[in-house]
Amino acid sequence: MKRVFINQSLNYIGKKIKVAGWINSIRSHGKINFIDLRDKTGILQVFFEKDLKKEFNEEDVVEIVGTIQLRPKQNINPNLETGKIELRGEEILLLSKAKTLPFDLKNLNLSLPKLLDFRPLSLKNEKIKAIFRVEEVLIDAFRESLKKRGFFEFQAPTIVFSSTEGGAQLFEVNYYGKKAYLAQSPQLYKQILVSSFERVFTVCKAFRAEPSVTTRHLSEYISLDCEMGFIESWKDLLELCEEVVKEMVSKVAKECKKELSIFNVSLPNLKKRIPSLKLKEAQEIIFQRTGKDKRKNPDLDPEDEKEICDFAKEKWKSEFVFITHFPTEKRPFYTFEDPEDPNFTLSFDLLFRGLEIVTGGQRIHDYQMLISKMKRFGLDPKKFDFYLQAFKYGMPPEGGFAIGAERFVKQILNLENIREASLFPRDLERIDLRLSTFKSKKCQKD
Repeated sequence: MKRVFINQSLNYIGKKIKVAGWINSIRSHGKINFIDLRDKTGILQVFFEKDLKKEFNEEDVVEIVGTIQLRPKQNINPNLETGKIELRGEEILLLSKAKTLPFDLKNLNLSLPKLLDFRPLSLKNEKIKAIFRVEEVLIDAFRESLKKRGFFEFQAPTIVFSSTEGGAQLFEVNYYGKKAYLAQSPQLYKQILVSSFERVFTVCKAFRAEPSVTTRHLSEYISLDCEMGFIESWKDLLELCEEVVKEMVSKVAKECKKELSIFNVSLPNLKKRIPSLKLKEAQEIIFQRTGKDKRKNPDLDPEDEKEICDFAKEKWKSEFVFITHFPTEKRPFYTFEDPEDPNFTLSFDLLFRGLEIVTGGQRIHDYQMLISKMKRFGLDPKKFDFYLQAFKYGMPPEGGFAIGAERFVKQILNLENIREASLFPRDLERIDLRLSTFKSKKCQKD
């Protein structure tokens, strides 16, 4: 007999079927025992007229054959997709035995470190799974939005020869005895591909060796990157970014109603245009509102991002705000300078509910200008010969942006820590297991 997924069982009333999954819970009421069976699509109530508690535990993997029937009206569960039916169990087969759970899986009450220590187990929890259903829909929407606009998807390399943006935040790799690095971003590759495909995007992993533990940074994160050629103005990029973000939010609103209700959160209203402020304007507003003078800072700190988002919500009723024109010396070498004031760049960040989730801007497409900018930044153009071929032999005006997937999910669901939005987070303290665990084991061995 072919297995039927639980969410399809509604189509089999009065028929015998086979279902399979995990025992979500098991209850005994005298001669009748109830099992809530869970698979990837939902939960189904199963009842047997025999004692099961001595043989089965929660999280045992089982296969059950029985007949689908309607529940008595007084027993209907309106909170369950299958709440109007139940399976009258006839046969049950144990596929895999589960150990006794170390904690209550349905009502997780663990610190974040413990939650991550038990990641293979905590991922079974419905609320935890909801986070990654939202993430999946966001990434799907990013792809769909760009594909319908004629963007070409490519797979970006992870091992690179040199830094994308300069600086020391790089993970070094021993590459056959040579020095290489994990990519900070796919930036150089997506620019190269603009010279062939015009419009490109990638969903990839990126790596930042930032020696700090914060609620907003990961050492390995999902980057949703796109790049577009033949732009007429850097504002084309703002417009594209706004359209893509709105379509991502719209898809989550349509397909993740259950997940949003689990977290008791609402999505932002995106009927109006996203407002925009230059960095200097934002810093002046922050000074007027708080009295803290950060007008000479090259960027917004976390406190500033929250403050300017509060301002945008009050003034424009917008939970998103673009911040533009960051200082030239604080943006990567490939960023195009503002012709009206070369001290600032045609670049932008998109803030959402107090956190930067997007960064982008127009890029330098002129070969000689790019060489000159590299030298100004103390970079050796010879190390970028491969990248520079694309510009040496014809590059159109272009630019792009990158969205941090985990950050976007964190803000949508109002999570406290970005690690909650990463399936298997990597940071200064952890690669699945806590790094202190490796150290202690080594010390014991020594």
